[in-house]
Amino acid sequence: MNVAVLFSGGKDSTMALHAALDAKEDVKYLLSMKSKNEESYMFHVPNIHITDLLAQALDIPIMSVETDGVKEEELEDLKTAFEKLKNLGVEAIYTGALYSVYQKSRIEKLGEEVGLEIVSPYWHVDELEYMRKIVASGFKIVICGVAAWGLDESWLGRVIDDATIDELVKLNEKYHVDIAFEGGEAETLAIDGPIFKKRIKILKYKKEWHLDSGIYIIEDAVLEDK
Repeated sequence: MNVAVLFSGGKDSTMALHAALDAKEDVKYLLSMKSKNEESYMFHVPNIHITDLLAQALDIPIMSVETDGVKEEELEDLKTAFEKLKNLGVEAIYTGALYSVYQKSRIEKLGEEVGLEIVSPYWHVDELEYMRKIVASGFKIVICGVAAWGLDESWLGRVIDDATIDELVKLNEKYHVDIAFEGGEAETLAIDGPIFKKRIKILKYKKEWHLDSGIYIIEDAVLEDK
């Protein structure tokens, strides 16, 4: 089946892409929605500018669509993108939805209106098993935003490994931090993995910290041979 992946570069959309490739789908495009609104209800924002470089690293064409990120109105921009993909022969959209009914229901409604199947391969997955699978599969995931008790500035730029997950389990017990960040506790970016033809090398970054939350912004990055 000809498919596209709604792709932010984060762990979940990257895992959705991995699932699509594993299912032998013909991934024609990555769809990256670039929101101008940092508080977008629908779309991932931190380091979304890196998706073009990620597409090169993955060797998959990307369709980048800018949106003002206004609540509900941003859905019209997504619908227009879906229509373009449909006209290009795409039959289904893969998403990285885990538990967000808000996002999944709206994407599925748009898919129905346009005539595209929506596939969310990790919907209601066991979050601990899922996080372990990401690491075991060989993905290199960088934490690029935090906003939760227990996640301080030292977490920014940290690569998720089994020790990180062990700490998240403890934070879940103490502060109810969602292990897979479904409560908005953190944002992530994939920079390498088994589906990458090249890896992302971060050359320059900065951290911005605001009282109890912060972001890790990649200012310069290049592709590196594996």
